[in-house]
Amino acid sequence: MNAPINHPLMMLDPDVLRSFVAIAETGSFTAAAARIYRTPSAVSMQIKRLEEQLGVSVFLRDARNVSLTQDGEVLLSYARRLIALNREAISRFVSSDVSGIVRIGSPSDYGEAVLPDVLKRFAKTHPAVAVDVVIDQSSNLVRRFESGHLDIALMSCVQDLEPGGGEVVFSDEIVWAGAKGGQAYLMDPLPLSMWEETCVWRKNAIAALERAGRSYRVAYMTSHSSGQKAAIKTDMAVAPMGRSFLFDDVQILGEECGLPSPGSYDLVLKMGKDASAPVAALGDHFRACFERFRQTGSFTGA
Repeated sequence: MNAPINHPLMMLDPDVLRSFVAIAETGSFTAAAARIYRTPSAVSMQIKRLEEQLGVSVFLRDARNVSLTQDGEVLLSYARRLIALNREAISRFVSSDVSGIVRIGSPSDYGEAVLPDVLKRFAKTHPAVAVDVVIDQSSNLVRRFESGHLDIALMSCVQDLEPGGGEVVFSDEIVWAGAKGGQAYLMDPLPLSMWEETCVWRKNAIAALERAGRSYRVAYMTSHSSGQKAAIKTDMAVAPMGRSFLFDDVQILGEECGLPSPGSYDLVLKMGKDASAPVAALGDHFRACFERFRQTGSFTGA
C-alpha cells in the first residue's frame, strides 16, 4: 500500500492578518498603514502575498475606496478569531512570572464594560502583577499618562487634548439614548445629559443639533456612566452614547424622533514605546477584547 503524501500545511501570518483586518475596518490602505505603523506600500505587498497564498481576491479596489469581496468577508471572520487567539496565547506564556505593579487608566463606561474581562484574563496570565486602576475623564487621563502616573490607558471623548501616538483599537457610532417609552426627546428645548466639555460625544451631538436647528438645554451633567444611566432611565434627559455601550431599558432615538446623527468616534489605547512586558501583555488583552467584540458583539468571552 502506498504511503500517504503529507503536504506542508499552509500557515497564515498574524502580521498579515492584522494588516488585512485594519484595511477592512478603515476602508483604506493608507489609514490601515497608519494604524499598524507600516507604510502603505508594505501593507499593499502583504495583501498581494495573502491573495497569492489563498488564490482569491480579498478586496475590491477603485479610485476612492476599498471594500471586501465575498471571500474577503469570510476571511475577516477567521482573521479576527485567529488574531485574538494568538494574542491571548502570547500573553499567557510570555513573562507570566513577572511581578510588579501596572497602573491602568480608563473612562467609567469602558471601565464597566471592558475592564472586568480584561483584568480577569490578565490575572490568569500575570498572577504576580498587582493592578492599580484609575477611573477618570479622558482629558484627565491624558494628563496623568503624560506626567508618568499611568502605564497604559484607554482614552476617548478628547476634543482639544488628542492623545498623540495612541493606537486606535475601536471605532463606534454615536447614538442618542433615551428611556424606553420615554418622552424626554419630545420636549422643547431638548433636555440633554452631558459629559465633560472636552467629550467628543458632547461636541458632535451639540454640533449636530445646531446644524439641524434643534433647540436644547443641558439638564444633567456627569462624567460617570452610573449618573448617565440614572438621567436616561428616569427620562430626565436624552444623551449621546457609543452604540456598543448601551445598556438595558434604553432605546436609540434616530432621525424619526427628530434627532440628527452625532457621527462616530475612536477609542485610543496609549502606552509607552518602552512598555514593560506586563504592560505590553495587558495591551494585547485589551486588543483581544475589542477584536472579540467585533467578532461576537460581546466584550466578554470564554
